[in-house]
Amino acid sequence: MSATADTTTAGAGNGRTATGTAGSGAFAGYRVDPGIFDEMFRDDGTPRGACRSLGEALARIPAEELVRVQDSVHRRFIHEGITFTVLGKKEVSEHIIPIDCVPRILTAAEWEQIEEGIKQRLRAVNLFLRDIYHEGRSLRDGVVPPDLVLGCPQYRVEMRGVRVPHDVYVAVGGTDVVRTGEGFAVLEDNMRVPSGVSYMLACRAATKRALPNLYREHRVREVSAYPERLYSTLVSLSSRAGTPRVAVLSPGRYNSAYYEHAFLAGEMGVDLVEGRDLVVHNANVYARMASGLRRVDVIYRRIDDDFTDPVTFRRDSMLGAPGLFHAYRAGNVVMANAPGTGVADDKAVYAFIPDIIRYFLGEEPILANVDTHLCRSPDGLAFTLDNLQDLVVKEVGGSGGYGMLVGPQSTAAEREAYASRLRADPANFISQPVLPLSRAACFVDGSLQPRHVDARPFTLQGSGEQHVVPGGLCRVALQEGNLVVNSSQGGGCKDLWVLRS
Repeated sequence: MSATADTTTAGAGNGRTATGTAGSGAFAGYRVDPGIFDEMFRDDGTPRGACRSLGEALARIPAEELVRVQDSVHRRFIHEGITFTVLGKKEVSEHIIPIDCVPRILTAAEWEQIEEGIKQRLRAVNLFLRDIYHEGRSLRDGVVPPDLVLGCPQYRVEMRGVRVPHDVYVAVGGTDVVRTGEGFAVLEDNMRVPSGVSYMLACRAATKRALPNLYREHRVREVSAYPERLYSTLVSLSSRAGTPRVAVLSPGRYNSAYYEHAFLAGEMGVDLVEGRDLVVHNANVYARMASGLRRVDVIYRRIDDDFTDPVTFRRDSMLGAPGLFHAYRAGNVVMANAPGTGVADDKAVYAFIPDIIRYFLGEEPILANVDTHLCRSPDGLAFTLDNLQDLVVKEVGGSGGYGMLVGPQSTAAEREAYASRLRADPANFISQPVLPLSRAACFVDGSLQPRHVDARPFTLQGSGEQHVVPGGLCRVALQEGNLVVNSSQGGGCKDLWVLRS
C-alpha cells in the first residue's frame, strides 16, 4: 500500500474530477465540488493528508476487487441480521441497512474538537434538565422561554422534584454532527432513546475484516469497548450495595431498533426484558425469569416515556410496566435515560442550547448550532412561509427523517400542503437553511462517488466520568444529491475511523 498518488484535476462546470494513480482507477469519475467540503479531497482534487494512504490504496484496487470488498461487508450485515424498520403509508417493512465499504477518516485534532464540544453540550443539558424540574432558574431568567419548556410535549410534570441519581438525566446521548465549509456543527441532539450504536459496532467489525491491512496501517482508535463502558456507566448510577442488576427494557421485536436492544443486552450480559416481564412490588422492580422473580436495579430504557408506565403516563400502553415510575420516584430503580429528557432534544429548545451552555457553564459553545427559525414566533413563521423552497422544515418532536420538508427537493404541491400544516400548528415546526453537508467517498454502482454524510457520536455520562466513543455512526445519503441520511429515508452507514495522534 505504498504507491505514490497521482491525483490530477479535470472536468467541466463547477466540479473537478479526482483521479487515481496514473489517471486511472476507481476515482476516475469522482467529482469534487469546491462549494462542498469533501472528506477525502481538497478543492484542487489532491487528497487530504490523513486520507492520502487510503486514497492511494483505493485508486490502485481494481474495480472487481472493490466489488468483492463491498460484497463482503454487505454479506456480513445479512449474516448478522442487521436490520431497520421502514414505516410506509400502508405497511411496515424490515430491511438490511445498507453499508458502504469505504471508511470516513477524522484526524485526532478534528475528533478532539468534536469530543470536547459534545462533552460540554451534555454537561450543560444535564444541568438544564435538573433546573427545569427543580428550581427553574433558567426559566425565570429568560434563558429559555418558560412556555416553550413547560408546553413541550416531552416535559413531564411527574418529574418535578424527583431526585435523579447523581443528577444524570442523560446517561446515553447521541449527537448528530455535520461538517460544512465553515466547520463542524451540531444538527440535532438525541437525548431520549438514541439508537444506532449497534450499527457503529457492526460497521467497524465488517470494515475491519474486509480491509485488515489498511485498518492496521491507519492506527484507528477502537470502539469495541462500548458495551463494557455502557454497562459500567449504568452500574455507576445505582446506589445499591454489591453488583446492581441491569436490564434492557425494549418495546419488543417489532420495534425498529430491536436488533440493537438484543445486541447490547447480549454484549453486556444482562437481561433483555419487555414491560410484561416486569413486576413491581413494594416499590421494587422484579423481572420474571425461569428461576423465578429477580430484582432489577438499573433499567436501560429503550422505550418512550409515554409507554413506560400505564399507571403514570399513557393508560392505554401495553408496552410498559404498571408502577414502574412509582419505583423510580422512590429511588429503588434507576432508569437511563430519565423520563422527561426529551425536552432537551426538542428541535425548538435546540435553538437555545448555546445560551444554555453560556448560562450554566459560563463558556462559549465549542460546536456551533445551525441557524434555526422558530415558527412559533410570527417572524419565524413568516420567514419560513416566504422561503419554503430554500429551507428544511421539521417537526419539533420529529425523528427518523419523517414529517420533514426539504424545500429544494420538493414540488410546489408539496410545499403548498406543508404550508397549510405550518399555519394550522406553527409551534410544532422549526426551519433551517439547507446545509451543504460534507461528502465522503462511497462505492456506488461499481465506482467511487461522493455522497453526503453526517456522524452520530455516542456519549456516556456516569456518576462522574464522561466518555465519547472515538468514532460513531457515520450515516450516508446513498442517493446522489440527497441530503437526508436517515436509514428510514434510503440512507446507509459506513465506518468512521478516528486516527490516533
